[in-house]
Amino acid sequence: MTSAPAPEVELSAADARRIALRAQGFLGAPDRRAGVRGVLRHLGAVQLDTISVLARSHELIPYARLGAVGRKTVEQAYWTAAPPGTSPARPHAFEYWSHAACILPIEEWPHFAFRRRAYRTRPQWHHDLPDGAYDQVIKQLRAEGPLTATELGGAKNGGEWWDWSGSKVAVERALMYGEVVCTERRGWKRVYDLAERAIPDDVLHDDLDDAECLRRLVRLAGQSLGVGTRADIADYHRLRAEQFDAVVADSGLVPVTVEGWSKPAWADPAALSEPPRGRHRTTLLSPFDSLIWERARTERLFGFTHRLEAYVPKPKRVYGYFAMPLLSGGQLLGRVDPAREGSTLVARHASLDTPKAVQPMATALAEAASWVGCTSVRVERVTPAELHAPLASACATAVI
Repeated sequence: MTSAPAPEVELSAADARRIALRAQGFLGAPDRRAGVRGVLRHLGAVQLDTISVLARSHELIPYARLGAVGRKTVEQAYWTAAPPGTSPARPHAFEYWSHAACILPIEEWPHFAFRRRAYRTRPQWHHDLPDGAYDQVIKQLRAEGPLTATELGGAKNGGEWWDWSGSKVAVERALMYGEVVCTERRGWKRVYDLAERAIPDDVLHDDLDDAECLRRLVRLAGQSLGVGTRADIADYHRLRAEQFDAVVADSGLVPVTVEGWSKPAWADPAALSEPPRGRHRTTLLSPFDSLIWERARTERLFGFTHRLEAYVPKPKRVYGYFAMPLLSGGQLLGRVDPAREGSTLVARHASLDTPKAVQPMATALAEAASWVGCTSVRVERVTPAELHAPLASACATAVI
C-alpha cells in the first residue's frame, strides 16, 4: 500500500514576502562574522555593473545587508585570495555569466560547466575572432602570468565602447569557454589568468553533466529566493524554462501555493522549517540587487514597480538615473535618485509612497551618506511635493 503524497504547503502573501526577505539577508540579524564573503555565498551571485553613483553595485549589495562595511573591505573580500601564505593562493570568487555578469563563489565553478560547453558550441558571436588572436592570448597568459586586457595589447580599437581589439575579443571568448578566468580586479579592470592555474584543483573539473549542474543551480536559486515561481527561480541564473522543468523534481525544492500568486511555486524546505522572524533592515537598494532582479516578482511580493532608468532618455525619466528603492519594515516604500557633490549626498528626486516613508528615507540617506564619506544630506525634489519639508527636516536632524 502506497502512502498518500504530502499535502502541498500553503503560504500567505505576507509569509512569502518574509521568507523572501530572510533568504536574501534582509530579515534577522546579519551574519557579520561571515561578512561580505558570507553574503556572496548566501546569495550565490552578486551582479556587476559599470554604473557608479554612491558606489558600484557589487559594493551596494553587501552594504544593504551588513550596513556600513568599509568599501575597501568589500573589494578585498571579493578579490583577495586566502588563506595568506598558501601556494597557490586560493581565490574566493570568480566572474562569470549567471543572472548577468556576476561575482560567484569559487566553489560553484564546476556547476557552470553546462554554460561553458554551450558557449564552446555557439555558432554566432557579436564580435568576430581574428585569426590567431585566441592562441596568442593563451600563449601570452601562460608565459607572463595574470594580465589585464590593456597588458594583453589593449582593449579597444579606438572606436566606441563595443569596438573591441582582437586581443580583447579573444580573451573574453576564452573566459566564456572557461579556459581563462577572472578572479581579481585592479581598479575596475579585469585581471585574466588561465583557469588551470587560478582555479583550485578540487573545483577545476568540468565533468559534471548538464543535469547535475542545473539541479545545483535550481536548488541554489531556490535557497537564495526562499520561495519563487518557475520564472523567478529560472531567472536567478538565467536558465531556460525547459531546463528548470527538467530538474526541479530532483532539486530538493518543494511545491507550495502562495496567496495571490496565479502560478505554481516552489520553496526551499529549510525556509519552511521555522517562521521567519527578526529585525527588518532599513536601507537603500541597488537597482541591480537580487531582491528585485525580476520585475514581475517584485510587483508580486511588494506591490512595487521597479525600473532602472539609466538607459532611458533623460526627458522621459520618471524617478531618476539611478533610483534606489527604499526597503523598510519589510516593504518597498519609495525610491531616491542620489548623487554626491563634494561632502554632500544629494537626494535629487525622492519619491515616497506614503508619509510613513519620510523617517525611514531620512535614516537610509544618513547611513548612506556616512558610508560614502559625506557629512550632510540635501533634498532637492520630493514626490509628493508636500513631503519635501518633512523629509528635508528629518534629513537635517538625522545622525551622520
